[in-house]
Amino acid sequence: MPSSAVPKPVLTTPQLNKLIIPIVFFTFICYLSIGLPLAIIPGFTHNRLGFNTVIAGFAISIQYIATLLSRPHAGRYADMLGPKKVVLIGLSCCGLSGLMYLLAAWMTATPWSSLGLLFIGRLVLGIGESFASTGSTLWGIARVGQFHTARVISWNGVATYGAIAIGAPLGVWLNSLGGIGAVGVFVLFIGLGAWAVALRKPAVSIVTGKRIAFTTVVGKIWPYGLGLGLGTMGFGVIVSFITLYFADLGWSGAAFSLTLMSCAFVGVRLISGNVINIYGGLTVSLLSFICEMLGLLLIWAAPDAMVADLGALLTGAGFSLVFPALGVEAVKQVPPQNQGTALGTYSAFLDLGLSLAGPAAGFVMSHLGMSYLYLCAAMMAALAALLMVRLKFRADAHARQQG
Repeated sequence: MPSSAVPKPVLTTPQLNKLIIPIVFFTFICYLSIGLPLAIIPGFTHNRLGFNTVIAGFAISIQYIATLLSRPHAGRYADMLGPKKVVLIGLSCCGLSGLMYLLAAWMTATPWSSLGLLFIGRLVLGIGESFASTGSTLWGIARVGQFHTARVISWNGVATYGAIAIGAPLGVWLNSLGGIGAVGVFVLFIGLGAWAVALRKPAVSIVTGKRIAFTTVVGKIWPYGLGLGLGTMGFGVIVSFITLYFADLGWSGAAFSLTLMSCAFVGVRLISGNVINIYGGLTVSLLSFICEMLGLLLIWAAPDAMVADLGALLTGAGFSLVFPALGVEAVKQVPPQNQGTALGTYSAFLDLGLSLAGPAAGFVMSHLGMSYLYLCAAMMAALAALLMVRLKFRADAHARQQG
């Protein structure tokens, strides 16, 4: 059953942002730590250490595995210890990953030792992502109230994708100056600096009360997580395969499609305001999935790069509000003392969708061809839209019974 009624907002938009932004700053630092080494780790593993491309790819994906497995634990610890302590743990892990990169750079004379240190760094960073991002979201919600959950999640997403967009080129530049060791030093110092800032921030009170079992939480939030995972597939295949798709069709300008998608994603979040509070998370999610589906269909059927660019723009705009809209609905399903566990478990479906996008895309491309990748992704968005219709009918029926 949904938790108790949410109090009406009493803060103005500037007041809200003043409370939220200093907390989502820690999410920004976390994802800056993730973005910095993304473009250089495959080259370091393959060219510098001499391992094959499979190992180089695994060096990237191992972080996502760690994030997926640790998300629910991050939320549970936030419920028990408070979000500030969880953020501090996450930022410590981010800084520690930088130290591992530095040690890996020093150990290149023994490639297996260097690779092991690199893998440790990636695993630790995956845990850091779970704890820092989940903790920051819950910390922000606790500061401004549950009514503004969507706004906090939206700002958290802006910090996430903005940091990755800045981190990737910055990492390449640092790598040109001093290799992966320079990247490691930078990650270590920004992690320690953010940790020191977070330590001085006031903690929020921990909600007490009997907590429901983890399996019960999963049973309540999985439909919302499933919708998130289905929608994530489309976003993931554009990020990962649009360059190959353009090359297969002989088009140029794949990077511009990614830029358009990213700008639409961030722009919609920045201008959306209270749209989720006004229309409800399920309605916003339904419209978002329809928009994403149309964008993916445009990419699939595009006669030229310009139409594909428009499809990428629509997909980014459509996917933008899916996470906050469904996140609001997910945390409503549990009492306040379990909302950290709910948010962490719900977020794990995002990681799961991204991790499955690659293998699923490879299967589709090998059996049906490159273009059908985006048709299949559009079908996933359509399934998510149908799921939203079902959830909305169920919610409306429940409201009529309560009324």
